[in-house]
Amino acid sequence: MDAAALKATQAPLKAGYSADPDTALVTLRADGSLDGSGITCSVRTAGALAEAGLHPAAGGDGTQLCSGDMLLEALVACAGVTLRAVATSLGIEASGTVRAEGDLDFRGTLGVDKQAPVGFRDVRLFFDLDTDAAPEKVDTLVRLTERYCVVLQTLKSAPATSVEASTGGAA
Repeated sequence: MDAAALKATQAPLKAGYSADPDTALVTLRADGSLDGSGITCSVRTAGALAEAGLHPAAGGDGTQLCSGDMLLEALVACAGVTLRAVATSLGIEASGTVRAEGDLDFRGTLGVDKQAPVGFRDVRLFFDLDTDAAPEKVDTLVRLTERYCVVLQTLKSAPATSVEASTGGAA
């Protein structure tokens, strides 16, 4: 897809969202099943069923996906797609790789140390780009990618989150 095709595809969406902002709010959903064997959760993705389990540092055997890895993979996917869309829009030819890494202190999630945080302490995102674009164009590309990457901005802004539970046998 080139810049003209991307703009043509997105123009009616942008116009609609400008005219009626409520139509821009979309609720995304994910669901999982706790019915498998072991300490796992099966998550339905667009193309497969992914089985998540404990990371080896938390007692897993490494045969299931780690949800922390999945979070970083979602960041890489979102940042990569966003970068490609921004590059296309700006008319910049760019390829290469995207990598994310994050630091976890497993003492927190295992309850070993109540002062240790549960969750990522630091997350880093790296782009290794192959491009002939001028450095100022690359800076703009990365700045706009950072601004418009949904997963990155979600991690940075820590949105309000709620947790609920229900039981099938509640009377």
